[in-house]
Amino acid sequence: MTFVPPPSTPVMGEQSAQQQQPPPPAPAVRPPLRRSCTDKMLGGVCGGLAEHTGIDSLVWRVGFVGLTLAGGAGIAVYLLLWVLMPPGQYPADHQPGRLDRLADQAHEKVYATGWIPPTSGSDVP
Repeated sequence: MTFVPPPSTPVMGEQSAQQQQPPPPAPAVRPPLRRSCTDKMLGGVCGGLAEHTGIDSLVWRVGFVGLTLAGGAGIAVYLLLWVLMPPGQYPADHQPGRLDRLADQAHEKVYATGWIPPTSGSDVP
């Protein structure tokens, strides 16, 4: 026959060490959903989605191409996001291009109708 020792009770010092463990870290705060001004190929939509979600922008681009090839929805979704997503902060040495200004004007007109409430100036919703 084999002998199985009973479970040992923790010593007083071990209990206090277990109770004084630090709390788990708080979840990371996501940046606001905005078009990227630095990671962009066309309008900065995929770069902005990448900054917001933490998923690489290449994965978002492949997803939009896949949606486009699967029925054309990728183009419509990209254009909607381009108009609905506010622009990010431009670097000091970079000025918005013609397409960026056009998308900014469309964004302002969409939000001026009042159908969609404007985003607050703070980064936290």
